[in-house]
Amino acid sequence: MQFAPRVRRFAAPPAVLSLLTVPIATPISLGFGALTLAILYFFRDPDRQPTGPGIVAPADGRVSVIRNEGPHVRVGIFLNVTDVHVIRAPFSAEVSQVTHRNGSHWPAFRKESERNERADIDLVTSQGNAEVSLIAGAVARRVHPYVENGASISRGSRIGHIDFGSRTDVLLPARFDHESLLIEEGDRVRAGESIIARDSEHLLQHASETSC
Repeated sequence: MQFAPRVRRFAAPPAVLSLLTVPIATPISLGFGALTLAILYFFRDPDRQPTGPGIVAPADGRVSVIRNEGPHVRVGIFLNVTDVHVIRAPFSAEVSQVTHRNGSHWPAFRKESERNERADIDLVTSQGNAEVSLIAGAVARRVHPYVENGASISRGSRIGHIDFGSRTDVLLPARFDHESLLIEEGDRVRAGESIIARDSEHLLQHASETSC
């Protein structure tokens, strides 16, 4: 099993305390051991493969936002503490800019969470400009993009992670509208695996593949 970076920072202290408290108090030692396992579970980073053509979900979780923003559609995904928190690239692209902004720490499922600490990753794709935003929540206090300006990323690749509960948004290229979406608010998706949108070119390609 792979783990996201920074796992040692969080898992090492309770692991050490678990060992140190074994001869003193077994229940306390077991408690620290359980906490260590919980942290390892949270930082897990499983391999994922897209299930078909189209835009893949950037994060595990529940679709909490679908709305128009000018010519673009924004899709927001709320991650709870049991979801994988490694963020994936929805499409192949070039990173034009990564902007980290400090902010408040509203619960990630609240609209006010858009003013939370966040990292916005601006992307240039073959289908137009897009953006992925890693947004911290009430518990999640840090966002960690893996990519830098000028980097080339492939669809489904790892582009960052967020510490504990949080939200991830993707602003789709302008050619994608609500009819392109394959998801609705409330749906569960898996990062790098679930297909959340296809344009007409992808739909024709998919229809051709399924008819063969």
